[in-house]
Amino acid sequence: MEIIIASKNEGKIKEIKKLLPLPQVKWLTYKELPNWPKLKESGQTYTENATIKALTLAKKYQKPALGEDSGLEVAALNGQPGLRSARYAGEKAGAADNIKLLLKNLSQVPPNKRQAQFVAVAVLAFPDGRLVKTKGVCRGQISLKPAGKSGFGYDPVFIPEGYQKTLAELGVEEKNKLSHRAKALKQLEQYLTQLVSS
Repeated sequence: MEIIIASKNEGKIKEIKKLLPLPQVKWLTYKELPNWPKLKESGQTYTENATIKALTLAKKYQKPALGEDSGLEVAALNGQPGLRSARYAGEKAGAADNIKLLLKNLSQVPPNKRQAQFVAVAVLAFPDGRLVKTKGVCRGQISLKPAGKSGFGYDPVFIPEGYQKTLAELGVEEKNKLSHRAKALKQLEQYLTQLVSS
């Protein structure tokens, strides 16, 4: 069974393949598919964005597609950066720019008030319009400065609940046990396992 990963984010593609190591599924990416469309994230929620991406590709290539949208929500910033997490410091900004702006905006916030959560929504879309949706949340707090080399995005400044280290310090194996994306995709794994076996 072939399923398209609806993303051009290499870190996300790698993580999805690692979290869903299903022998019966062949993951397709933008590299294998011609005329990859521009996927607009014009939704008002993570679910809407993930659905737009997955459905666009499922209909274009007539194969199931997995869309995922996620964000970091910081309590002291009223849930920001949220939907704009990837573009927090501007459309052309990279992860380092986003982290720099986040830490600047939290510079007056003490360590005990830096609660945050990562939210991920995964949507598996089929060419006929059917959708399967899952959601995962990882709670924690924002560190005072970046630490660690593993992962991507805000991982160097996010300390998960019950830990003293950032996701980037914990490493891929540990992150994949507790991350928001891991939780959303593990729920999807049960569905996919039943689907391919039937």
